[in-house]
Amino acid sequence: MRAALSYSVLVFLLTIGISSPIPALKSDEATAAASRIDPDGIQGSLVLCGGGKLPEAVRDRFIKLAGGKEARLVIIPTASGDDTIADDAREVAEIWKSREPASITLLHTRARGQADDGAFVEPLRHATGVWITGGRQSQIAAAYSGTLVERELCALLARGGVVGGTSAGAACQSRVMIVRGRIHEVPGLGLVPGAIVDQHFLARERKARLFEALAAHPGLVGLGIDEGTALIVRGRTLECLGDSTVTVCLAAGGGRLAQEFVIQPGKTSDLTMFRRAARDRLVSPFPGETLASPEVPHGALVIAGGGRIPEEVAQKFIELCGGPESPIVVLPAESGELRRGRRAEGGFLTRAGAKNVQVLKARNRAEVESTEFLGVIKQARGIWFGGGRQWRFVDDFEGTPAVEAFRELLSRGGAIGGSSAGATIQGEYLVRGSPLGNEEMMAPGYERGVALLPGTAIDQHFAERNRFADMSRVVSAHPQLLGIGLDESTAIIVRGHKAQVIGRRQAHFYDRSKPVGAGEPDHISVSAGGSYDLKERHVD
Repeated sequence: MRAALSYSVLVFLLTIGISSPIPALKSDEATAAASRIDPDGIQGSLVLCGGGKLPEAVRDRFIKLAGGKEARLVIIPTASGDDTIADDAREVAEIWKSREPASITLLHTRARGQADDGAFVEPLRHATGVWITGGRQSQIAAAYSGTLVERELCALLARGGVVGGTSAGAACQSRVMIVRGRIHEVPGLGLVPGAIVDQHFLARERKARLFEALAAHPGLVGLGIDEGTALIVRGRTLECLGDSTVTVCLAAGGGRLAQEFVIQPGKTSDLTMFRRAARDRLVSPFPGETLASPEVPHGALVIAGGGRIPEEVAQKFIELCGGPESPIVVLPAESGELRRGRRAEGGFLTRAGAKNVQVLKARNRAEVESTEFLGVIKQARGIWFGGGRQWRFVDDFEGTPAVEAFRELLSRGGAIGGSSAGATIQGEYLVRGSPLGNEEMMAPGYERGVALLPGTAIDQHFAERNRFADMSRVVSAHPQLLGIGLDESTAIIVRGHKAQVIGRRQAHFYDRSKPVGAGEPDHISVSAGGSYDLKERHVD
């Protein structure tokens, strides 16, 4: 089936008749964007191409995301020069026509008043994919930034569609745009949250200018896309597709040096992680040089190292919660979904005698901040964090009233426990927090735990996975932390500043406030039945 190529809405206004004001870029744009990070990333998909010859694999991916032969495409050629725009538009349309989409429509104007006209934007309301051609991103911004066209592009993404573009058609999709080496006074379309997109990145040696732009707009992430290459953004996933690479740049700040991360073709990374890392560079270095003493003045913590939880640990937790009748809330780490083959979360507590266990799977911010969710937490005498990936807890609870509700539970004498990821989240410094895998001990953007046990970094599955050297690296980098490694089927019970070891194996404590002798272990191991003074840093 040949595509239906519609020229009826191709509107050429070669005189610039701007009938509505052009929005200016606010000075706090970057800070505001960085402070509101949706962990789920974007809706729909973006295909950001760095210019040069577009690989067929990129074209194929865009069409697939737009719906294949059911795709209804809109092409926006406004970045082209006025004397070439008609030819460029038809040429691009012919290229996409070979993929046999259901329809192709060309959409163009230079008049902002027309970009706000409902009849003009009607094709966007039915589109499944929009392609923005290369040229001058300033012309895209001048015509469409802040107009109904921009809002309809956002609506397209919200219903699962795709917006793609090459060169200027990619650069215009971030709010902050670089034009001729400088920040453009008119904002871009803002489809890529919390980022600055730059194109022809390696081919034209644009690294310095991107870092300069980031320095002027702290809190944003730089996305440098080379020629012949596309960055596919879906949800929070960043995928590099094509012939070269994508370079993710973070400006210096918060006590950290500037950094760059290269995504190779066929590899993926995580947008939320980089946005959080950029945001963290707006504040004081973490962890601070001076940390609170590791102690729990009220209530108790039960911090377990993963694996099978011994019944004595479960029964001790129930006892600390106030007995079998006490209300206990279990919070899974799997975004509300239980992993296939895993026993029901909290089942070990009911088998140990708990009679009032409720599993709460609320995860998005609206659910976590709801009256119903917080009401259950405030009535509980115990909370148990499940296993899985600790970064999920960060996404779920950071910055919500739930964290204060956790602390209030302790202050009224309750108990909070957790195993594996549910143990690590209780420390102040979060180890193995990277969404890309659990091998990275110190992951920018995911370094802050809930700090129920302040001044600590907690790791699990310790001896079983030979993680001794991993914790050594953490405390060597941050000697102000007390490192705690927990073996499987082992837990520490923390009340005040004393940690009692119970279970099957050992807990391991790393204290860099004292010198480590040559050839000596850099930690103290305490077997079940022993205890360790977290404040004075010695075995009791």
